[in-house]
Amino acid sequence: MELNTKSRTEPLVEVKDLVKYYGDRLAVDNISFEVGRGEILGFLGPNGAGKTTTMRIITGYMPPTRGEVKVCGIDVLEKPVEAKRLIGYLPENPPVYSDMTVISYLKFVARLKRVPRNKIKERLDFVLEKCGLKDVKGRIIGNLSRGYRQRVGIAQAIIHDPQIMIFDEPTVGLDPQQVVEIRNLIKEISKDKTVILSTHILSEVTKICNRVIIISGGRLVFSEYLDRIGAIEGRRKFLFWFSNPTEAQTAYNTISDMGLKKIKDVKLEDSKISILSEDDIRKDLIKDLLSKSGVVPIKVDEEVPSLEEVYLKVVSGANPQE
Repeated sequence: MELNTKSRTEPLVEVKDLVKYYGDRLAVDNISFEVGRGEILGFLGPNGAGKTTTMRIITGYMPPTRGEVKVCGIDVLEKPVEAKRLIGYLPENPPVYSDMTVISYLKFVARLKRVPRNKIKERLDFVLEKCGLKDVKGRIIGNLSRGYRQRVGIAQAIIHDPQIMIFDEPTVGLDPQQVVEIRNLIKEISKDKTVILSTHILSEVTKICNRVIIISGGRLVFSEYLDRIGAIEGRRKFLFWFSNPTEAQTAYNTISDMGLKKIKDVKLEDSKISILSEDDIRKDLIKDLLSKSGVVPIKVDEEVPSLEEVYLKVVSGANPQE
């Protein structure tokens, strides 16, 4: 099964044949992928896999050794200033000035990112409200907790209303309630934009993201939409339950006799049949069972591997997409 690196919607980020060396060390090894409008991409991988390097190249903070990056059709290398205006970036350590107040810092960032003068108040009100900073806007950043400094970092990343937002561990240091608030914020601002989210918290990925990319050893080893994560190895597993073992046996014999090409494996266990298939064959198979044998399942489910299972499998070298 080929890596599914194409976006379902208009691509706002296009990465092609990206390579980065640090001296003799290969950090990013020929990575290509797209991220579309409205997508929230979970960018995953173990420490040292090349995630941060890739994000820094996309944002124009460092050049690649080879390869091409476009944001909204603009080449980041050829027109870095124009491209950076379209990107909001939160690195792992928020780029805040600890001796400034929250409001003065965000005003400074708004001017730095060329927010029109008549729009600055509107954008300040928006980020203060959405990032939960209204009550601390007059406080010195250096005196804030780590969680609040993280919120300021997110605010500076989105204050200029960018088309593309790249967040490196955005919920680090936040309490559970703050995590939920930031999760909802990311969902809200991604509706007509693109978000790339790097995190080690896989549960957050399943709650926020609609697509996942995993890199390991500088290589892209997995790329899929979460609603298709059950299709790893080119197969999906469906479970059919019947009223009793006799009906299950009848259904099993009928399915075996059909010889359907999309079905790769069928197993019978008491009143349950498990089926491995290339595609979702549930509707057609139920119809065929009714017409050919007169039995239908009382329950049908798809057994989907967890993101944690997929992650551990691909980073350990047993790549299900190769």
